[in-house]
Amino acid sequence: MMQEVIAEAEKSLLHTYNRYQIVLDRGEGVYLYDIEGKRYLDFASGIGVFALGYHYGDFDDALKAQIDKLLHTSNYYYNLPAVEAAKKIRRISGMDRVFFTNSGAEAVEGAIKTARKYAYLKDGRTDHEIIAMQHSFHGRTMGALSVTGTPKYREAFAPMIGHIRFAELNDMDSVMAQLSDKTCAILVETIQGEGGIHPAQEAFLRDLRRLCDERDLLLILDEIQCGMGRTGAYYAWQRFGIRPDIMTTAKALGGGVPVGAFLVTEAVGAHSLSAGDHGTTYGGNPFAAAAVSRMIDLFEENHILEHVREISACLEEKLDDLVKRCDFIKERRGCGLMQGLECRDAVGTVIDRALKAGLILINAGPSVIRLLPPLVIEREHVDEMMEILETCLKEGVR
Repeated sequence: MMQEVIAEAEKSLLHTYNRYQIVLDRGEGVYLYDIEGKRYLDFASGIGVFALGYHYGDFDDALKAQIDKLLHTSNYYYNLPAVEAAKKIRRISGMDRVFFTNSGAEAVEGAIKTARKYAYLKDGRTDHEIIAMQHSFHGRTMGALSVTGTPKYREAFAPMIGHIRFAELNDMDSVMAQLSDKTCAILVETIQGEGGIHPAQEAFLRDLRRLCDERDLLLILDEIQCGMGRTGAYYAWQRFGIRPDIMTTAKALGGGVPVGAFLVTEAVGAHSLSAGDHGTTYGGNPFAAAAVSRMIDLFEENHILEHVREISACLEEKLDDLVKRCDFIKERRGCGLMQGLECRDAVGTVIDRALKAGLILINAGPSVIRLLPPLVIEREHVDEMMEILETCLKEGVR
């Protein structure tokens, strides 16, 4: 049955993914099941989407209740779930204004437009530049792709939107070398995800904040993958006591419902986008907004951030011990429940073996094993993952 479904998919779907050869059917807690009933411990959570795992609390009931009321209105009208979700995300983020999108890439598109409009209103110029980071990843749409600092993603789709410069993460000299009188914003993933799990250092972020304040530039932080509790704070930058001018968020924000957002400070909101500058048909619809609202409620009611800080300490300790004992692994990088194991060779074989053994992992580049489990994992799940991973690593380096 599995191969029949896969064969049919290959006839119909555009081949833009090299998919793993399983067909997933359902989830429960932190486990997924394929259509033949095999169980998998999920340490990818849909690329960081299912922060609370599958069927957590009354999340499903909140979605079902909203389905029975109203799914969509368009943004010509107000709707109560969007207002409630906006109020809650403002509270947990410390930002002031919200624009709901359908995805992380769309949130990045909105952030770019906001930064350029802010600069345009200051001087009327249209040649403003954005500094992004090498090895970054911000999405597959043309604007988001233009600020993605990995050439292989961009090459076939050139020309990009233009006026983008790239600096090195955690290197202020590199940033200063790209700075010009045309610079209007600096864009950074607080933790680079696809680029290999590279956290931005506190000193680097503080220096960027200081530079932006001095030059009236906008600091844009991409929290699409590392946000919504994954580091033990709602957003990774909050651990350092700074605040961006613009922030993007998505993935775990809707707990599996497609939704993203970009948020801005009051100063940016008052001097950038105005009516007619930006829009979305589906963004902020009642169904997606109800998901955001209930996700935030569940985080608060069940002390998810505290749990992440506790369980991630256990995970990091066990991963560090594994690094010491396994020559195949060079180092561990990451924060909270966003971890990467940099290996000495390609990790595809290890990930394939783990999948056969009932553990879902993904990579972050050819040599990095990426761990993005649901935030509700317990110690027993860490132990189960470690047992399978260590076995697969030993097999992979023979």
